[in-house]
Amino acid sequence: MEHSRIPTPPIYRGEPKLSGSDAPEYDNLLACVKCAACTPVCPTYATDTIEIQGPRGRVQLMRAVDEGQLTIDSIAEHMYHCLDCRACQTVCPSGVRVGEQVVRMRTMIERDRSQPWLKRFILQQVMTRPNVLEASMWPLRFYQWLGIQRLMRATGLLRLFPSVIQNMERLLPPLPLTPLRRALPEVTPAVGEQRYRVGFFLGCVMSLVFAKTSAKTVRVLAENGCQVVLPKAQKCCGAPHAGEGDTDTLKQLAKHNVDLFEGYALDYVVADCAACSAQTKEYAELLRDDPVYAERAHRFAAKVRDITELLAEIPLREPLAEVRKKVTYHEACHLCHAQGVSRQPRTVLNAVPGVDLVEMREASWCCGSAGVYNLTHAERAEEILDRKMENIAATGADTVAAANPGCLLQLMAGARERGLDVEVVHPVDLLAESYGISSKG
Repeated sequence: MEHSRIPTPPIYRGEPKLSGSDAPEYDNLLACVKCAACTPVCPTYATDTIEIQGPRGRVQLMRAVDEGQLTIDSIAEHMYHCLDCRACQTVCPSGVRVGEQVVRMRTMIERDRSQPWLKRFILQQVMTRPNVLEASMWPLRFYQWLGIQRLMRATGLLRLFPSVIQNMERLLPPLPLTPLRRALPEVTPAVGEQRYRVGFFLGCVMSLVFAKTSAKTVRVLAENGCQVVLPKAQKCCGAPHAGEGDTDTLKQLAKHNVDLFEGYALDYVVADCAACSAQTKEYAELLRDDPVYAERAHRFAAKVRDITELLAEIPLREPLAEVRKKVTYHEACHLCHAQGVSRQPRTVLNAVPGVDLVEMREASWCCGSAGVYNLTHAERAEEILDRKMENIAATGADTVAAANPGCLLQLMAGARERGLDVEVVHPVDLLAESYGISSKG
């Protein structure tokens, strides 16, 4: 009896339909051998269990566009279902950079279609202007200071608003009095002997929402012999623009930041936001074909370190005070998958006296934040968060550490809404506590 066989599509002999430095790399897509090593680690495949919601399916969709079998418009929605967590890239034996190719395809999608005016305004007018971005937070500060937030949450009045407003509000933590860019001096001297001169890259969310933590980051660096320089004219790293396919604005931001930081004699450029450190490291690839910026972007990117990465790299001054907490560590996707930084945050946490570090199951799985994914795909993001919170609860930890502001916001909301008694912190918060560092704001 002859066994039925799945027909093999003919090998495409033509040129890929998409071209240019911002297009998906067709040869990289061809490297997929359909082994399915990626599907067990993909959060969207885990929630939907259909091929088109997994990395392998997305690769085939992009190939089909390049080979003229599908149009860009027909796959656009599916490219935005991806979290861009890049867990698939970590396990792929063939080196297929699925997440990166998905982001490139988003650039192709947005290149020829009109953006909604609000999205365009936020990305191109607000996110590119630090003063405007800081001013945009004042209504939210008043919302909290006047007690409206407590009233809205206590009475359930939020249910009267559109779901996207509800989802945004549930993520809102207490806001600092002053954005960090305005509160910190341009130069913070090293404590004791100066060993390094470090440029501090301000994350937008870290500066505006977690300013206290970033202030501690600067002081922790100073405690470890770093003179910390804060170039106040810096702009957003461009991670939101990359995620939304606005590559033109992303390149403008990258060039601005390269120009600015190049004017300082720095040993390192440090960020305490995993998305920022990941995106700024990618400036070299982003500007690789630019005759003016290619080499300069490469030099800049080579200096970039995530704060946990740098603290594990340099001789760390021994912390003093015990911090008696049972801590579990959630790995931000932008840190472990995009940068390959996994051991270093644990090294920093284990250096804190008194910390009992317990591993959670699936520590490197996305929490569902993924930029604005928890707003644009709220239902699926909530399913992904459910899985993460179950894994956190199973550890019995009283503290969960995460090194990215999106993760911090998502996990804080998840703990509060599920009645889980855990504190959500950045690893720097615990190290600073051991050093006796506090911050106001």
